[in-house]
Amino acid sequence: MIPVTTRRLLERAVSTSGGPSGAALGVVNAAGERETLVLGLAQRAPEPVALAASFWWDLASLTKPLLTAREVLRALEEGLLDLDDPLGAHLPDLAWMQDTPLRGRTLRQLLCHTSGLGAWAKLYTWGDAATIRARFVQEPWPVGEAGPVVYSDLGYGLLGRVLERLRGTPLRAFTLDSGLTFAPDPAQTVATEHCLWRERLLRGETHDENAAALGGVAGHAGLFGTLAGVLTQVEQLLCGGWLSPAAQALALRPAASERTLAFVQASPGWSGGSLCSPQAVGHTGFTGTGLWVDPSAGLAWVLLTNRVHPTRHSGYDIQGLRQAVGNTLLAGQGHLD
Repeated sequence: MIPVTTRRLLERAVSTSGGPSGAALGVVNAAGERETLVLGLAQRAPEPVALAASFWWDLASLTKPLLTAREVLRALEEGLLDLDDPLGAHLPDLAWMQDTPLRGRTLRQLLCHTSGLGAWAKLYTWGDAATIRARFVQEPWPVGEAGPVVYSDLGYGLLGRVLERLRGTPLRAFTLDSGLTFAPDPAQTVATEHCLWRERLLRGETHDENAAALGGVAGHAGLFGTLAGVLTQVEQLLCGGWLSPAAQALALRPAASERTLAFVQASPGWSGGSLCSPQAVGHTGFTGTGLWVDPSAGLAWVLLTNRVHPTRHSGYDIQGLRQAVGNTLLAGQGHLD
């Protein structure tokens, strides 16, 4: 399932100056057959650390589909919410005594990034975690027109707060599937960046500044996973079992321009490559992670890299690598090398 061409692409990537020091690829087909490939280092600097298949990866924005969107849909299954509930129904203190149309935007709009919220704000500069958590809900966030897709960490951050209110527990205490965690062993975790804000190399702690400042876990980032753990997630998306059949179909169905409720749809220039079928979905993370599911091809795959190690400013073309991996996998489907 992993062609020689794909293997050579990744070998070249991890040996390229400025490229990721390590990469882990997992592929699974509709029959549940798996193949994996692990190359390179878990850490290049300040000293090399060998990469093992069991190591944890900072999944970054894969937190959005694998944790937040999935948990919202589980709450839907349990009758705890409806996707067309206004946000203010679950966060009544949202921008209290302040004027913002955000209170009337729906959970559905937040899930598929059509609420009009902006992409990001420097929450981590606001103070300690308690202050940031309080201000995040109280901030009168400006919102644009509802409808156009604007990828928003802020929207998923608010969905994370909705989930905490519904369950009466912080995200960090949510039960996770095997191979996913919020608190990996640093010695068994792939390094990300030498963070200029925290002034240290990050290993075993959330790379995303805002998630870190909110206590390490938020609705948009903070999840870690092993290659096997994330591969199990895409196998369930491909073969069933990720949610109930009705909720899983909803998660994969088109919901906005080039988006489902939880994922990005195949479209020109997307990360999964040009050979994907129109039914393919996927998602990527800033640290260099990504997952893709193509039901028509009967194939799903996970590519985990630490492309921000030791810095996010290397200029490495991670999008090109992702597309090349997807194209070579789909071109070589059915041929074992």
